[in-house]
Amino acid sequence: MMTPGQSELFRRKPIEDITDEAETGLNRSLGLFQLTAIGVGGIIGAGIFALAGAVANKTAGPAVIVSFLIAGVASACAALSYAEFAGLIPRAGSAYTYGYAVLGEIVGWFIGWDLLLEYTAIVAVVAIGISGYFSFLLDDIGVHLPQWMLGAPGTGAGHVVDLFAVLLCLLIAFLLNQGIRAAARAETAVVVIKVAVVLLVVVVGVFHISTANYTPFFPFGVGGAITGASTVFFAVFGYDAMSTAAEESRDARRHMPRAIIYSLIVSMILYVLACLVLVGMQNYRDIDPESGFSTAFASVGLSGLADVIAVGAIIGILTVMFTFMFGVTRVWYSMSRDGLLPSWFARLHPTRHVPTRVTWIVGVASAVIAGFLPIEEAAELTNIGILLAFVVVCVAVIVLRYRRPDLPRSFRLPAMPVVPALGVIFSLWLITFLSPVTWLRFAVWFALGLLIYFLYSRRHSALNE
Repeated sequence: MMTPGQSELFRRKPIEDITDEAETGLNRSLGLFQLTAIGVGGIIGAGIFALAGAVANKTAGPAVIVSFLIAGVASACAALSYAEFAGLIPRAGSAYTYGYAVLGEIVGWFIGWDLLLEYTAIVAVVAIGISGYFSFLLDDIGVHLPQWMLGAPGTGAGHVVDLFAVLLCLLIAFLLNQGIRAAARAETAVVVIKVAVVLLVVVVGVFHISTANYTPFFPFGVGGAITGASTVFFAVFGYDAMSTAAEESRDARRHMPRAIIYSLIVSMILYVLACLVLVGMQNYRDIDPESGFSTAFASVGLSGLADVIAVGAIIGILTVMFTFMFGVTRVWYSMSRDGLLPSWFARLHPTRHVPTRVTWIVGVASAVIAGFLPIEEAAELTNIGILLAFVVVCVAVIVLRYRRPDLPRSFRLPAMPVVPALGVIFSLWLITFLSPVTWLRFAVWFALGLLIYFLYSRRHSALNE
């Protein structure tokens, strides 16, 4: 329903209706530890094992550390905004649901529409990153696969498709369709392995650091570090996708805000330490863009450990794919439940209680992106929509704090409105460093979403009732 004075485009779903909705069939089985593990699993992954090397080699040099710190500060401002909303509106949908409830249907629609593309692209980026480590590992043990299946067109001589990345996307879709309880247990176990591998990298690598490799620290200038921040930014979120698990949490109001904050703190500490080791062990010019840590350890005579890192990277990065494929399916499910997309997509499996249809659609779509786009292009495709989602969430938390100060909040972000305002500024600043091609792709996706909204979503919205 619309309140007096509301236009149809900016009608808002009442927060009381969102928080009081009846159970929808999703299983509430996740506790604080599992939620935090999903968050850490979504944050730590391609950022360390793939993009850190690519950005150090091509964009920032040793200042890749600064790139991660800039992205981390911006992400922290947004994370606190997400934490307040997660305790206030414990529903699936994340930024889509928050924007819909506070800023109106058209805003919620476009954020949801963006996230469908961005999260799907992130799954593809991570799959490409794992594929690079897989190729390194096979080459190291003397197994040489045909060139046509080792990368997207244009990434190497004879490359036609990144077949391993394609198969990984389909594997994660299969795992998610087995039910959230079984999938979350597997995710938690793999996160523990991944954190252990990162700690191994730091503890062993610190003894092979050469301080000469830190000079020059800004070989591409300060601008290179900032540009690097816009590329690695997607490596310091994941809590936003984890927040889509609200309806599958046993106590979302208490656990979701804590899990968001805990996961970001743990991940940023590990990121900074790992980057210090990477650019200290090997000159940035020699770092492999796809399997940076493995080649760095091999360069100092630790080939056996390089293989362990490659295996750990392959296993660990799978958790990122899990988190974001989980996130996009829950956003899609929420949009369909609200009538903005056909209700056919919101159907749950009768026994596993998961949105099987959208999970397989996302699995296939991410497989196509992973198979035929280079990692840099796919990574930039993810960032603009996520940054805009952060802007919307930070603006919405300010608006709602002053519009409805009476609402019960299990977590209140500090220094209102300074912290969310900084989140807006940082996000808009990072957006300006994205390439024109990224903007063009986003504009095409935006125009398609506009067409779908006016032809279908506005007329079928549940608020019409």
